[in-house]
Amino acid sequence: MTLVLFISVLLLAATNGANDNFKGVATLYGSRTVGYWTSLGWASITTLAGSLGSVYLAQGLLKAFTGAGLVPADIAAQTSFALAVAGGAAITVALASWRGMPISTTHALVGAMSGAGLVAAGMDAHFGSLGRSFLLPLLASPLIAVIPAFLSAPLLRRLVVRAERKRIDCLCIAQGTITTPDGLMMRETAVLRTGSTTECGGSDTRTLMRFDATRQIDTLHFLLAGAVGFARGLNDTPKIAALLLPIAMLDSHAAVLAVAIAMLLGGLLGARRVARTMSEKITDLDLGASLAASLTTSLLVSTASFNGLPVSTTHVAVGALAGAGASGRSGVNRRVITDIALSWVVTLPVGALFGAILYAWVR
Repeated sequence: MTLVLFISVLLLAATNGANDNFKGVATLYGSRTVGYWTSLGWASITTLAGSLGSVYLAQGLLKAFTGAGLVPADIAAQTSFALAVAGGAAITVALASWRGMPISTTHALVGAMSGAGLVAAGMDAHFGSLGRSFLLPLLASPLIAVIPAFLSAPLLRRLVVRAERKRIDCLCIAQGTITTPDGLMMRETAVLRTGSTTECGGSDTRTLMRFDATRQIDTLHFLLAGAVGFARGLNDTPKIAALLLPIAMLDSHAAVLAVAIAMLLGGLLGARRVARTMSEKITDLDLGASLAASLTTSLLVSTASFNGLPVSTTHVAVGALAGAGASGRSGVNRRVITDIALSWVVTLPVGALFGAILYAWVR
């Protein structure tokens, strides 16, 4: 059963990668700043970095998702309980990824944990702690993300427009002469000026610095998207790795490494369907809205990770995209948002169903 648990957890990590890896860079691809594979590559690198960093920065989440507190400690330590949770969540996330629906792996885990816990412990399961510790942060995530994204998007749109209008390519020193009115005296002078690459390219100029305002904004966009990927890896990896702790041969470091590699491969192989939903179907992303969504998501998920709060990167990212899109002319696709919200509603009960079935089967 130990091997089956190990495979189940890796499958969960892979489906998590397929469903979640692209969420941080959806704004890069949606705004057509870069293409699909460049976006996915950047997501993979930053998510892997966050996953490895979770060993030192997110120990609170590693402890929270062992099941201790929801069920008695002896049940939480069972390999069969961890297997039911991993398998139930993996099936739930895999079905959502196949449908192109961005759901919360955290929600799927909580559902599977609840279903397996109900079968394992009956009324001895502490579902009150589940609501306080898990459900409240998860439900609040999209609502908290909508407001800052909605408010910051117009400001960042104006920043983008201003950068495009006042584009400066270089800073240079121009050599020249000053002649007196009577034409008898003249002296050389040096003038510091900005201008286009052509204006700074004359024989009487010396270029000090080359820069492009729009390129600087694109760089900022990349960094923000990377911060989302890092925060997602930081937040999701310990939740999945915790299921491997009942295997005595694996410590927390080895468990995190195994999960990180599986998440990386799952994202590279299976992210396209969810990528289309996040990047193209929720709203038409302009650069300003993309910056607002990335900034909001990275700040909220990073803060939650450092404080051990199990927020959903999915809920935060979708909320930020909806808020940023709603502040612009394109608005949001209500049908897609409704479909995503419905998938969130059914995630927990579906995960609970599969978790309960698997635990009843393997115990």
